[in-house]
Amino acid sequence: MQPRSNFIYVSTDEPHVARRKSMISKYGEKITNLYGHDPVNKYKATFCVILQLVTCIYIQNFGWPALLLCAWLWGGSINHSLMLAVHEVAHDLFFADPKHNVYFGIFASLPLALPISLGFKKYHLMHHQSQGYEGLDPDLPTRLEGNFFRTVPAKLLFVLFQPLIYIGRPLLLMSTPPTSIEIIAYIVQITFNFGILHFVGGKALAYLFLSALLGSGFHPLAAHFIAEHYVWNGVQETYSYYGPLNKLVYNVGYHNEHHDFPRIPGSKLPELHKIAPEFYADVAVHSSWPMVLYNFIVNPSITPFNRVVRKNRNQGAPK
Repeated sequence: MQPRSNFIYVSTDEPHVARRKSMISKYGEKITNLYGHDPVNKYKATFCVILQLVTCIYIQNFGWPALLLCAWLWGGSINHSLMLAVHEVAHDLFFADPKHNVYFGIFASLPLALPISLGFKKYHLMHHQSQGYEGLDPDLPTRLEGNFFRTVPAKLLFVLFQPLIYIGRPLLLMSTPPTSIEIIAYIVQITFNFGILHFVGGKALAYLFLSALLGSGFHPLAAHFIAEHYVWNGVQETYSYYGPLNKLVYNVGYHNEHHDFPRIPGSKLPELHKIAPEFYADVAVHSSWPMVLYNFIVNPSITPFNRVVRKNRNQGAPK
């Protein structure tokens, strides 16, 4: 099959609001009782921060080849788990008080070497509110991406530099002035980075940067970026994955469930699925995140154009 030359334009609404209403109508409090925060998750994320700080101490004795391998396999996994902790706090799912989620997001971002939590929250909530809407959903690839990343070498580059693309896209297309708390987050992060550089050394700081970059690029956990909303089956626009890698990333693989009920913490999404399995019985799923990466790179019919897109609400129907 030839790669697509345009997005998959539809005139239908995104599926999650309608499914949420149907599920609430049928199961009511069985589902709404799952709403809220998970008080245990803050300890898991704190443990990951401590692991990275301890690794920073020992990584100084590594040669660069061993450091790179460690940053990919070990640090990349830990940092990606912290990125999904940031995802949970973006939905206020760690603490009952929203302010505490904001502060913890700044803390959880420290080993990532970049203060991503507040920017991620801003753009990620836009994605939830306007899934698939052109010009409103920062998760949608651009036409430049769709036209350029079409061959195997180009798609390999896309995967390798996925974190830079993922962060850079909304900053270039939808940037807003930083808020006071975002400025504070940058000051905290810069202070932390200088502290690592001064007290531990340059290799430690490089390790943290590389862990964030490699852990969000060609890494099994990072496959969820492509698995979640790239169209692999007809015009289905959201896909779940129910495999063991979910244990490292707060069940973000339960992605249909997450979009249906973003107020339910990841730890309770499997319970949601058990309450209402019939609503997901006919929905295609991914059985392997590593295979998602492989298939995206080698399958000529899958490119960044494999996304369901709706015209901006203020625009007319697609031509």
